[in-house]
Order: sequence, then C-alpha cells, then structure tokens
Amino acid sequence: MNTCCKAITLALLALCSLAPARAADEAVAGKWKGQFDSQIGIQKYIFEFKVEGDKLTGKAIGERETGTNEVKIVDGKINKDQISFVEPLKLDDNEIKIEYTGKISGDEIKFHRKVGEFAEEDFVAKRVKEDAKTPELKPDAKSQTSAAPEKTGTKK
Repeated sequence: MNTCCKAITLALLALCSLAPARAADEAVAGKWKGQFDSQIGIQKYIFEFKVEGDKLTGKAIGERETGTNEVKIVDGKINKDQISFVEPLKLDDNEIKIEYTGKISGDEIKFHRKVGEFAEEDFVAKRVKEDAKTPELKPDAKSQTSAAPEKTGTKK
C-alpha cells in the first residue's frame, strides 16, 4: 500500500512539473501585433510564435515606410513568462541582430527591442484573437458585370 501511494504521488508530481511548460506554450503560441515609433518612423509588426519545450520559433513580419520584410526568428527561448529571440536583419551587405526580450502578461507581451548598437525601443504586442478576423468583403454580382448601363427615358 505504501509503495502504491509513493508511485501515485510521483506520477502526480511529474504531471504537475509539465503544467508550467504547457502553460507557457499556450501563453505565447499564436499571432501577436505591435507597433512603435523609431528613428525611421512608425514600424508595425506581426509575430507568429510556436513553442516546443523551452524553444521559441516562428516569424516576424515588419512593416515600415521603406517596405515589408518577413524573417524567421532565431535563438528563441521561453522561460515561464519571459521570452527572448533575435530577428536577423540584412541591410545591404551588413547583418544586424535585433534582439528582443519580453514579459508575457495575459494577452500582452511587454517587449524591449535592441537594434545592434544603434537604437532601443520598448513596446507592447497584443494577442490577435482568432475569432476577431475581419470578414472578407466580396463585391455583389451586379458590380462584377461589365454590361452596358440601362437606358432611361421616355418610351417611343
């Protein structure tokens, strides 16, 4: 009986130790949006995160006045409510590391962003809710036809 209780207790402890990793996975996995003002103007970002254990992967999509770029994030890590990763940026022949650290709190991540030795910004990214998708607008059938306009006027 005593051995059985020990086995059950150990099994429960093992399951409880997995809960924080699963909670972290659920806390950060998915799509996040944020924007901030920088030396080159307003930058808007979408982050798509995936979590495998303590490894953070995904992509960063940045939109600024000079265009849009999409890169895979590298060196991603997650530890409880803390995340970090690098967005590699290539400008001409130079590679710049943009280092991110963030603290997850509910549907927000408070980020600190360091762009090489050039600049630093703080901003908040918010979770994109899947049910908050904007419905696709489709034109009605009349506006798709190229028929001649109806004639109006008096009958002959």
